[in-house]
Parts: sequence; C-alpha cells; structure tokens
Amino acid sequence: MSDDVRLKAANAAVTLDPGNGCRLNSLKIDDTELLRQGDHYGAFPMVPWCGRIELGRFRNGGDVHQMPVNHPPHAIHGTGRDTAWRTARADERSAAFTYDLADPWPYSGRVTQLAELTENSLTLTMGVETYDDSFPAQAGWHPWFLRNLGTGKDVEIGFQAAWQEERGDDHLPTGRRITPRPGPWDDCFGMPDGVDVTLTWPGALELKITSRAEWVVVYDEQTEAVCVEPQSGPPNGLNTHPRLVTPIDPLEISTTWTWRSLA
Repeated sequence: MSDDVRLKAANAAVTLDPGNGCRLNSLKIDDTELLRQGDHYGAFPMVPWCGRIELGRFRNGGDVHQMPVNHPPHAIHGTGRDTAWRTARADERSAAFTYDLADPWPYSGRVTQLAELTENSLTLTMGVETYDDSFPAQAGWHPWFLRNLGTGKDVEIGFQAAWQEERGDDHLPTGRRITPRPGPWDDCFGMPDGVDVTLTWPGALELKITSRAEWVVVYDEQTEAVCVEPQSGPPNGLNTHPRLVTPIDPLEISTTWTWRSLA
C-alpha cells in the first residue's frame, strides 16, 4: 500500500503499515521472510494493554471501565492494532509513528512507536503519555514468527525464566507463580533481569529477542507460527499489576531483535 514505510540496512528489510495498527508487515533477512503474512499477523504493537483483560473491565481508582469484548469473554491485545497511526518521520533505516488515544479507551494521551534497523538488528521502542489524567497502561509487541523458513526444520524456542504465571481455565493468570513447565505454551513468563529468548531455525537463522521488560508471553500452539511477546506487564495486568502513566512519568518500553545466519 502507498502508506507503507520500508526500511533497509544491508541484507535486512522491514515494512511497516501505519494504516493497519502500525504493524510490521514484513521482516526479511537475506530475502527470507520471518513473519507470518496476513492483515492480522506480522508483528503488531499491543497498547494500551497487553493480552487479556478479564471480562473487558478494569478499574482506575473508583472508576470501572468497560472495553469491547473482542475475544469473548475478555478484551484482548489493546486498541492500537485496530487504529491508523501517523508517520511522524521516516528515513532509510528508521521511522517514528504516533496516534492519539481515543474511544473506546477512556483517557486522552499519545502513543509513539520508533523502529530502528541496522544490518543485524531491529529495535522497537514504544511510549505512552497522558494529556490529562493518570491511567494504568501496558505496552508490548505480538510478533508472529514463521515456524518454518523452508529449511525443513521447525524453529526451536530457547529461554530460561524465573517463573511462569499459572494460567487458569479462563486463560488468565491465577496470581500464582510456578516453576516453568514445558510447552506447548500460551503462557506468561517472568524474567526479572529482562526478556531474553532465542529462536533458532536450524541451519538457517538465529534470532534473539531481548528487552528490559520483565514479562514475556510465549505462544506456540499454532502450526504456522510462534509468538514471543515482550510486554510491560502480565495479562490482565491493568487489574493485577497496574502501572500508572502520569504527566511526569510516561510508560516506555523497547525490544531489540538481533540475528545471525546459521547457513
């Protein structure tokens, strides 16, 4: 589309679509696509919350707010992925985007996303600021990485977590932290020293996902793709682990994806 923003550095190329939730449509290394294709896939920002909100409701002080239940019985993945963003600037290797928070989110503010590409890495940075009242918020990313890059071997997911958020039958954390269990996963893990997950496509590519954030959701229950989602808080965190955005304390989060060839 005409509003796509393309970045290129050596053999790495990224395409972002600000009109479709400012998601990454494409991440190619040596002409090999890493992301699942489709309007709902790629890699999208989750903002102003990540994962599920229980029954779509969250509290800020004495006020209870209802978000659209877009994944019954819960609300999921924020509103930013369904919003058209504005390209603030773009050059060959970096681009910045913004959008103003609006209905159904009950608070005014601005979200920014910065993408910076080098020959062997991509850094994404997101910020959430308020124009007025303080409010709880979360931010993170939901990439859909292809399970297989055409090499004949599926991706391997490697990480060491301090804990796993126990998942209830409603797919929300129960509040208990348990010893990490083997997959398949649709689960949130705690990494107090920062997110550090490695995806390895044997004989093809290694990609390391890092962030100073302490939470990551790993989802590998689909045949086409796997997801590694660094985020500023756990699912349902607006209720259980609120992080207030105030006029003097915006929310900021970044993640860096670094790769090397194994061919």
